[in-house]
Amino acid sequence: MRKRRIGILGGISHESTIAFYDRLLRAYYAMASDYYYPEVIIYSLDFQRFTDLEDRGDMAGYVAYIGEGIAALAAAGAEFAVMAANSPHAVYAQVSAVASIPVLSMVEVTALAAADAGAQRLLLLGIKFTMQGSFYAEVCARYGIEIITPEKADQDEVNRLVFEELSRGCFTEANRARLLAVIDRCRARTPVDGVVLGCTELPLLLRQEHIDLPLYDTLDLHAQATLDYALSAPIFE
Repeated sequence: MRKRRIGILGGISHESTIAFYDRLLRAYYAMASDYYYPEVIIYSLDFQRFTDLEDRGDMAGYVAYIGEGIAALAAAGAEFAVMAANSPHAVYAQVSAVASIPVLSMVEVTALAAADAGAQRLLLLGIKFTMQGSFYAEVCARYGIEIITPEKADQDEVNRLVFEELSRGCFTEANRARLLAVIDRCRARTPVDGVVLGCTELPLLLRQEHIDLPLYDTLDLHAQATLDYALSAPIFE
């Protein structure tokens, strides 16, 4: 079977990029029970430069930097690209419009999975850039799904967890308890059908066994969609 060569835009952060690559190849082996893995190219962005652009609101520079990474993947032979993080999907339309290869959308994949499960209202967790952006709400609205986010203090707490703990590999029970406390406060305020782990570090901390609400693991969902596309079972063509 011919497989499309995968280009992964990563480094945002390296912890989740490593996990994405691992889950992608494990998913292939679980399906095929052989080692004919799809070929993968990874371009790792400068995490601080990327985050600085987000923090400054420099969207032109942000799009340009992401575009540079995808262009490098294409030049190296990737036949399509995936961004192994949620926040760059804020500019998915702009980036995919100028890319020379297809770019799959993590947000679209997640919204589709939630719609298939019959979700109507979801709690979105991620960095503040993601929670305060409109891109998840806009995509999910097309599927009849409402997105809610934590209040400011809890947004600050999730943001701190991601940047100060999870991006450094600190996946502790104490950090999991902090994240679960945020979810409990949010669902007490507004009932939800599930939680979008809208930062690819969050699934490394919180798994379905830890909570009674359905979790939408953007890392797993996007890895599976990437594999499907690489194996010529495209979902966006």
